[in-house]
Amino acid sequence: MPLRYLTAGESHGPALCAIAEGFPAGLAVDFDAVNRDLRRRQKGYGRGGRMKIETDEAQFLSGIRGAVTTGSPIALLVWNKDHENWKELVSPYARGGRKFTQVRPGHADLAGVQKYGLDDARDVLERASARGTATVVALGALARQLLARFGVTVSSRVVAIGEELRRSGVPPTAAQRAAIEASDVHTDDEAAAALWRGIIDREKARGSAIGGAFEVYAEGLPAGLGSYVHPDRRLDGRLAGALCAIQAIRAAEIGEGTRVDLPGDRFQDPIRYGAEQGFYRETNRAGGLEGGVTNGAPVVVRGFMKPIPTMMTPLPSVDIATREPVSAKYERSDVCAVPAAAVVGEAVVAWVLADALLEKFGGDTVGDVAAALEAYAARLR
Repeated sequence: MPLRYLTAGESHGPALCAIAEGFPAGLAVDFDAVNRDLRRRQKGYGRGGRMKIETDEAQFLSGIRGAVTTGSPIALLVWNKDHENWKELVSPYARGGRKFTQVRPGHADLAGVQKYGLDDARDVLERASARGTATVVALGALARQLLARFGVTVSSRVVAIGEELRRSGVPPTAAQRAAIEASDVHTDDEAAAALWRGIIDREKARGSAIGGAFEVYAEGLPAGLGSYVHPDRRLDGRLAGALCAIQAIRAAEIGEGTRVDLPGDRFQDPIRYGAEQGFYRETNRAGGLEGGVTNGAPVVVRGFMKPIPTMMTPLPSVDIATREPVSAKYERSDVCAVPAAAVVGEAVVAWVLADALLEKFGGDTVGDVAAALEAYAARLR
């Protein structure tokens, strides 16, 4: 069975919730690791006041017994502490306060009210909010633990905030990963961190916002995940779609995909063979994917985040009730959320890769998956 999930909840509603199906039985779950990823999503230089209110923790309701998956659907909740301040405005049982009609450019506000025939953009923005990525990160943390059971690690680093992309293409070491997780801009490069903090401070002083980019890496994947036979089964397309489905992510890159300045003989990854390592490539410009299939090299993808369009200096807009020009209404927001987006990027990449792994080696138990993976590895050898 493929991995799949549904989420529900609003930014200032009582809670965010999710149901996930497809995890094999027998996976030991580290609840602390799930909550650690949730805390990482809340960190980052340039985050807004909401992160000072919430202390995100996942409350698991089903599908896990004694910290081990049972094969049943997994249900979880992340409570919204800030709901107490909004319960008269955002509640299944009440609809109070003034309507939100001064729609904000760059958000789902106007498109949402037009699509669903609404007269209050709060019905749109509460669900469209990136607050919903908390449940995605919790689910991604479970997917990361499933991948780790089979020797796959997923990590990330920020590679740009308001400046040219700093490409590395090389997964961080264990020491670098620890430094990245401890950094307020999710990088192990202190010089870059200082520069980026200055850029964020500058935009905050201007009443503006700033975007950037992050890299996600997956190491230890076997060759052969995904498929070239149909477009919707190509793993590069699935990864790009997952990244671009994150709020404010406007582009995705696989490997060195945007390096259109390179001629073909400098772009491709020549194939070698050695008795010890088998088939290998000395470079990885393909980002670990060829023809929509993993090739055994680390998977490297990038997500590009636009500046958050809610700003202290509001953009021109129109009031949907009066049709008069207005300045877009300001809702509490971040100046920069790229570090948090990197954590969300890790989560969605982990989910897509875990799904692809189970697609090829799936079984009802972790032992079934391990046996299938070992048999495949023996065939390749």
